[in-house]
Amino acid sequence: MGMTNAQGPVLVTAATGKTGRRVLARLTDLGIDARGITRSDGFDWDAPARWPEFLTGVRAAYLAYAPDIAMPGAGAKVAAFAEAARAHGVERLVMLSGRGEETALASEQAVRVVAPDTTIVRCSFFAQNFDEGALAGYIAAGTLTLPVIDMPEPFVDVEDVAEVAAKALAEPGHEGRLYEVTGPELLTFAQAAELLGAQAIAVPVDEWRAELAAAGLPADLIDLLAYLFTEVMDGRNRSVADGVQQALGRPARRFEEFAAEMKKAAA
Repeated sequence: MGMTNAQGPVLVTAATGKTGRRVLARLTDLGIDARGITRSDGFDWDAPARWPEFLTGVRAAYLAYAPDIAMPGAGAKVAAFAEAARAHGVERLVMLSGRGEETALASEQAVRVVAPDTTIVRCSFFAQNFDEGALAGYIAAGTLTLPVIDMPEPFVDVEDVAEVAAKALAEPGHEGRLYEVTGPELLTFAQAAELLGAQAIAVPVDEWRAELAAAGLPADLIDLLAYLFTEVMDGRNRSVADGVQQALGRPARRFEEFAAEMKKAAA
């Protein structure tokens, strides 16, 4: 490899996103020199010619593809970025991935080909999608309409995701590991909505897509959400995993804790 950047900063992509801003904050709290980058800084997954200016001197990097690693073509871009990172002496890579998504698994494999010791943080459905994401408006209005409301899912708290990723970036011993991070219990979307003070109602997927479009969501995000709520919600994720316990030595945060905090914040 030749050059290493043992004293360089940690680079955090998608630094204003759900996980990225929390990873950045945790690294900063640990006293680690961390640098967040977003599109507004000139970083673009589709502009590899500019990547060297972001990677030069960096010792570790958090790879979070926005809007989601399940997007078509994401894996090839993240793998190319990982390859560029290695060429610039970046020693430690931590990648955010999605559970049960075939495109995400293909992306993980593509990155592991060029950087086999990448740490992968593979997540179930984020609890924070209910208050920071596409579903926030529904919850605020008191009615959550979805194509699937009765499939159990081990909702993971993004605070746990960020803590796992930050730990893997900050210290040795996590290289090549796969942490499958979920919450500690299964809840249906109907149960989750109830805990958040809302009611879930099942609607046909085409009707739901039209609602999302009317709410102003971009077409590629609507396609992604429709994929997640049709193909991925077929029961394949009806199990909890212990990635949080493995990485942090403590249980994952329960959805009830997240729900209580969300309701308190809204009060």
